[in-house]
This record gives sequence, structure tokens and C-alpha cells, in this order.
Amino acid sequence: MIEVKDISQATDNQVEKRYSKKISLEHRKKFAQFFTPYELASLMADWLLGNPNLITVLEPAFGLGVFSRALLSKRSDLSIKGFDIDEKIFAEAKEIFNDSSNVDLHLEDYMFNDWNNKYDGIICNPPYFKFHDYDNKTILNEIENRLKIKLNGFTNLYTLFLLKSIYQLKSNGRLAYIIPSEFLNSDYGKLVKSALIKNKVLRHIVVFDFEENVFDDALTTACILLCSNDKNNQAVKFSNIKTIDDLELVKTYISEYPINSLGGSTFNVSELESEVKWRKYYQEQNGIRYKNLIPFSSVAKVVRGIATGANEYFTFSKSKANQYGIDEKYLLPCICKAVDVKDNFFTKDNYNSLIKNDRQTFLLNAIGSKDENVLKYIEFGEKSGIDKKYLTACRTPWYTLENRPPSPIWVSVFNRSGLKFIRNEANISNLTTFHCVYPVQNSLFDNVNVDVLFAYLLTDVAREIFEDNRREYGNGLQKFEPNDLNKAMMLDLTLLDKKTENKILELYKKYRETAINKLPDDSFLLEINDIFKNKYCQC
Repeated sequence: MIEVKDISQATDNQVEKRYSKKISLEHRKKFAQFFTPYELASLMADWLLGNPNLITVLEPAFGLGVFSRALLSKRSDLSIKGFDIDEKIFAEAKEIFNDSSNVDLHLEDYMFNDWNNKYDGIICNPPYFKFHDYDNKTILNEIENRLKIKLNGFTNLYTLFLLKSIYQLKSNGRLAYIIPSEFLNSDYGKLVKSALIKNKVLRHIVVFDFEENVFDDALTTACILLCSNDKNNQAVKFSNIKTIDDLELVKTYISEYPINSLGGSTFNVSELESEVKWRKYYQEQNGIRYKNLIPFSSVAKVVRGIATGANEYFTFSKSKANQYGIDEKYLLPCICKAVDVKDNFFTKDNYNSLIKNDRQTFLLNAIGSKDENVLKYIEFGEKSGIDKKYLTACRTPWYTLENRPPSPIWVSVFNRSGLKFIRNEANISNLTTFHCVYPVQNSLFDNVNVDVLFAYLLTDVAREIFEDNRREYGNGLQKFEPNDLNKAMMLDLTLLDKKTENKILELYKKYRETAINKLPDDSFLLEINDIFKNKYCQC
């Protein structure tokens, strides 16, 4: 057991560090045990302590009680209730707080218990589980029935903790939550943001710089939500924290609350829109620097790549095809891994080189086949349970491939150095490692020239504007879902005159030639970028 002689003196993370050395990472990940730095726990505790009537406190995901330790180091007369579902960490917590009669711990699931109690203060670092990592159907039903709201099936567990806790706030009660900030800019977060606006309890969102992880061992961004169930419900402040010193601004906000003038990064609650990404409230938007912007969806449609549901079964290399005797006419040419695409141009020569190096370059395309070897491989899949997997079980027959014709342009899903677009000159299919970009024909962009579009997509201007719609994770990792790109803005290329368009194409072809020869000359891209800047910049 982890020994703590005096709770009021445990004002650091030594307890958590000793536990992490003792308990396996696998176990901690199973229960989403990512511990809060004590300095942040203390800051959040100060927010609760700003409630002059604070007596009862709830810690819904107790862990090792870092928040309770922070609170009790400043006030010893609080009545604290905590919940956890992990027997190991619960046993440690019971030992740590053994001499604290005012800390009441329960080995129970918070989501299904304690609904009838209200608290003066609620403080939490809830478990970060995505929708497929927990019994989301049962918990969603519980939340929806209790709170009379309808939620997205992709809602992450931490937001459900938050919604329940808001419901349990007493009048003038305060809440402090530290959670991943992805809900601020995700589709499932719209309903959560709507609830925050409707309940009028949100006071301050502290967003941490995405280049630093608040949790040492969790690849995620983080934010702190400070809520209060009082009458000062007109203003919501957003802070973007880049360094630990910036926390002083938050400390000032807490100490001076409710004094806070509108302006800067403070918005009237009526200005907040639940349907949009909230990044625009705390980070400068790149798109405002340019004029004549149109939705990217008016020029191209982005959809995800082919999802097989069992890549290890459906993907083939040349040697695997020979091993099972699968003729090439039953194999669909496909790029299966992002690592196999090195440059902005993927040619037939690149594809043939992958085949020669025995990379996974084909997908089983067995619909209608009577070939004996193909039928044997299908039977092998059924014996292996491939037909019972989540995606395959929904298809008839189970080995049907999604209908995704090869797209002329691919775009990376995850990246650290900005969006990567690839010209699919090999004209082959792709798995979900890339999204497909299909140019469309409509009145806004008649007779789209794919090369002009691709030349634009290679520029810094395009990346800057797209980044307004990005999702961010820890260590600078960015992600774009198809709709993030479809809803993003871009320059209206129809405003280019023929002379300028031809100049862009000339530079693009020169760049392509250098890139194909493995000596990409970025000066050509810089010239293209300057053309767009000079024509569209709001300078």
C-alpha cells in the first residue's frame, strides 16, 4: 500500500508516481487512469473554494484523490464523497484517506449512482473512454432518461460525466473539470456545448497549448472547465495557455470572479454557437486574412477511404496472393499503408515498386467469383470468424468491398506537419489511411482543372485555411475527418484569370517534374503560394 502520513501535506504527485511504478501501464490504461498534475488540481480546488458556502464536495472519478488532497490542504472542514470502479486504486485510496473521516469513498460506478444528491462543489478528471471503449448504449440511456436530452452515439464517456455533474450542482455550486478538449471541435461535442449554453453554468474554458501534454502518458489535449450555478451567467471567458506561467491569468480570474469585463476572449453567452468549432473563440482564425473564400465542398467532396473491417484478411501482397493461389483479377489495386506513400505524387512506377517489394498492395475483390481458390479463401475467412466482425457482419455477402472508385487526390488523416495531399496518378484505391478527394462540377467551379486544384492544395495558404477546421491531439498531432475538410473554406479559384491559371499550371508542372525525380524544388510552390497571397490576401 502507498503510505501517506498527512493528507494535508501531500501537495505533489508523489502518490501518483509511486502508484504508476507499482501498477502496470496496461491496467492504468484499462481504467483510463491519467493523473492530474498537482498544480492544476490546486488551481481547480481554488475555484471550488471561491464558493463561500462550500461544504459538500463530490469527486466522481476519485483515483488517488489528488483533488481532495488539494482541497483538504487548504480547508479541513469539507465533506467529500468519491467514486471509483477500479478495486486496485480504490484500495490504495482507502488506505491513503484512512484517517480522514470526512472523506466517504464508494467502489461504485458514478454514472449509475448518486443521482439524487446535490453538491456545493464538484471536481473531476473523468475517465477518457471513446464510445467503443465502454458500454455506451446503457450509459447513454441512463443519461438521456435522467436528463431528458438526446445525445450522439459517438459521445465520449468524459462528457457524460460532465453532464451528470452539472445536473448535481446546488444553487451557487461550483464545478471544475479537466477533460480532453476535442469535444470543443468535434461533431459529438455539439450537443454537449448546447447543454453548457442552455444550463448557463459555463464561466471559463482554459485550453492548454496543443504542443504540451497536460497528462504525461495520455496522447490528448486538455482543457479545464470552470462552471458556477450562480446568477453571473452572461459571460464566458476563453484562455489559451501556452506556458505554465500563463496559469497566473487563470488564478487572477478565479480570485477576482465574478469581476470580468466583456472584450478580448470573453463572450456573451448569447454569442456562443454550439454548431461551430469553438476554436474560433480562443485561437485566431487563419481564414480571416483572405478574401473570396468558398466552402471546399463546393469544389470537391471528401470521403474516407475503404474500411474493410479486417485488413489482415482482405489485404494482399504478391507473395500472399501466390500462397493462396488468388488470381490478380480477383484483387483490387490499393494503397494500404500511409508509410508506402512518401511524396506528393504517387505514380504507377511507385505502385509497381511496392508490388516488387512485396508490400500489401491489393484487396480481395471476390464478389461473383467461382474460382476454387477464392472460394477456399472465403471459407477460411468464415472459419476464422472474419464474417462475424463488426463491419463485415453488416454486409451481404460479408466479403463485399465498399464502393470507392479511385480518387484523383488523397489527403492524410493524421499529421504533425500540416495536411498532406497526394496526387493519385496511379489511379488506384486506398484504405482509410487516406481520405478520398473527388472534384465536383457545379456552378461555382465549372470544368474544374484538377491540376490547378492540386497546385492550390500544395500551398501554405491552403493549409493555413484548412487548419481552422482541424482537430488536435497531444504533441502537435492533427486530425481531419472528411467533414472537417468538406466544411472548411478555400480560395475561390474561379476568380483566377486564364493568364494566372496558366502561370500556376506552368509552375506546378515544373514542381511535379522535380518531385518525380526525387529532387523537389519548393521554390516553385513558393511562387504559386505568392500568386494566391497577392490575389486573395486581405492586406
